[in-house]
Amino acid sequence: MGSMERTADTEPRTDDRTTKARIRDAAIDCFAEHGVAATTARKVASAAGVSPGLVIHHFESMDGLRRACDDHVVSIIGQQKRGAMSSGPNFDALAALRDSRFDSLLGYLAAVLVDDSPAVERLVDEMALDAEAYMADGVAAGNLLPSDDPRSRAVLLTVWNLGALVLHRHLRRMLGVDLTSPGFGSDAASRSYAASVFEIYGDGILTEGFAATLHTAFAEQREET
Repeated sequence: MGSMERTADTEPRTDDRTTKARIRDAAIDCFAEHGVAATTARKVASAAGVSPGLVIHHFESMDGLRRACDDHVVSIIGQQKRGAMSSGPNFDALAALRDSRFDSLLGYLAAVLVDDSPAVERLVDEMALDAEAYMADGVAAGNLLPSDDPRSRAVLLTVWNLGALVLHRHLRRMLGVDLTSPGFGSDAASRSYAASVFEIYGDGILTEGFAATLHTAFAEQREET
């Protein structure tokens, strides 16, 4: 039997996640709240309502648990991005911004990205590879312009976006938007932030003439190499 949870509108729903999924999701919340160093099997177990031994039983170690969290975060974000990129002209930006599946995922990323480790390198590599794939979907759907170097574009945008998460406290201080909040997307500050992001991505900051000059220069340089 699943336990009962309440949604944002207070209607009860059944929590039909497996024990392993509940532990993983509790770990994501713990990493987001406490950081990597302070998150222990005992702390995760308490949050999930299980014994510490059950955490290790399912994931073998905290490193194994961390990897499962990484894989889940990459999967959920990738699903949302692919859905957005393949939607063509029907893309609903505000609905995507409010996607409840993100919950603590962005807070998790903000917490773990500051950990200089092979695990973070693997996480960033996987997110960049996933970005290249869903951006190709966006090109095919007519949402994105094609790129002369799809991999570099995907890597740069991934690193820039993850960098914003690492520096999220400064965005909160300067713009009043909290990228790591479970409520991100439901308030005016986050909608204003998203509009500015889409303005930069969509309209850019270069004049049409200067952009054309740079494009030609780089194209000629690529032909020479």
